[in-house]
Amino acid sequence: MATPHIGCEKDDIAETVLMPGDPLRAKYIAENFLEDYKLVNEVRNMFAYTGTYKGKKVTVFASGMGIPSIGIYSYELYRYYGVKSIIRIGTCGSFNKNIKLLDVILSSGAYCKSYFDELLDGVDIDFIQSSESLNRRIMNTAKIKGMDLKYGKTITSDIFDLYCDDEEKFRGNFPSMDFLSVEMEAFGLFYIAKKLGKEASCLMTVVDSLYDKRSLTSEDRETSLNNMIKMALESII
Repeated sequence: MATPHIGCEKDDIAETVLMPGDPLRAKYIAENFLEDYKLVNEVRNMFAYTGTYKGKKVTVFASGMGIPSIGIYSYELYRYYGVKSIIRIGTCGSFNKNIKLLDVILSSGAYCKSYFDELLDGVDIDFIQSSESLNRRIMNTAKIKGMDLKYGKTITSDIFDLYCDDEEKFRGNFPSMDFLSVEMEAFGLFYIAKKLGKEASCLMTVVDSLYDKRSLTSEDRETSLNNMIKMALESII
């Protein structure tokens, strides 16, 4: 079978998918964490790899950037490929003073002002929760493995906030909830999962902060991202 954006057979995709934004990060995860992996999709260079992690079949499928892109891939994976759960693994920013660079955050839900839901279903939802059961598995894994994990609300934005001329005005667009992270995909993933009765979570590494202006080394980024990837992989077994 194939869809307009995925060119593989149903059996090529696992029931659990890890979804980084960057296709090259999907390749990195497959090469460094999976066994017996194979490339199962390269339509539009949106790479997907399926292999095993400690005996568990898993697919790593890139989403691209933004709600429209992750909306397409998550919908097709859930609807046509029998995927039961997707964990987005990516990077984010934060304008919460209690969040530091390289913190790993698990999203409890996402707030968004996009028209995505209205265009798709004619509804107007500002906030949507992630999967409680999937989140519990991730939090239990972090506790067992001794991994530090922050848990809280996410802002999903249609723009990259660092390019906004007036960041204070940008922050004023959102309600006065205690958001931990800001990114560009989670709301779309959570919405599609809820629409189709599936599970979705989002793990993020903080790489930009309003209150923490340190310059990150490539080694720091790689270590933190690897910890986040391991957390996601361990949670599915």
